[in-house]
Amino acid sequence: MKKIAVVILTKNEEKNIVAVIENVRKITDEIIIIDSGSDDATVGLANLHGARVLYRKWDNDFSAQRNFVLDKTDADYILYIDADERLSFELIESVKNAVDKCEAKQYSFMRKIEAFDFGYNHGIFAPDEVIRLFPRLEVKWEHKVHERPVCKLPKQKLSGILMHYTYDSWQQWLDKAGQYTSIWAEDNFSKGKRVGKSAAFTHGIYGFIRAYFLQLGFLDGWAGLYSSLQHFFYTLLKYWKLYELQQKNK
Repeated sequence: MKKIAVVILTKNEEKNIVAVIENVRKITDEIIIIDSGSDDATVGLANLHGARVLYRKWDNDFSAQRNFVLDKTDADYILYIDADERLSFELIESVKNAVDKCEAKQYSFMRKIEAFDFGYNHGIFAPDEVIRLFPRLEVKWEHKVHERPVCKLPKQKLSGILMHYTYDSWQQWLDKAGQYTSIWAEDNFSKGKRVGKSAAFTHGIYGFIRAYFLQLGFLDGWAGLYSSLQHFFYTLLKYWKLYELQQKNK
């Protein structure tokens, strides 16, 4: 089998790090942790369980964290996974088979999200397709937040599920929403994007309509309602922070 490296970004992931390492060890022994300054047991546990830990100072740029590893390994393929994600047995076998074939392709998976102890099927947390497996020399990531891979190779979707065990408390969601919306606002302000007060609210309201009605969030009952309200708040917040930056920099 062609050599594959699994890359995991971390910051204070002690509750997840052992489980994710053991999950991806079924694919490869080359597991690389890109840590941005954990002050809990993340690094120690990762070392103890055989992962290689590299440090990159956090600079509000998720793509830079992902790109950092590309010249730190000689693996033919690179697989990105988050600390709170797990590959199903079927997906593990699909990844192995794809790498064995050694074709010039990028590979996507279906991801299913569990948040607040609920497995979502609709709305903003509906199952989605994510591209995570690449020939190492054929990919670069862009955008500081909500980053995406840039790869010119044809895409193939593998069978199996990537489970994402995301928010387990409202405080965790609020903390991440605050971080992500600040990065988004600062990045878009630097690129010249501007917004007015009414437009910020319009974006937020449309975010709710899209999540609850267009993406059928209402079919998930109360969980669909509050996730859609979360999306309203998140969308409004990122545009309002952009508006605030405009006012401060007049």
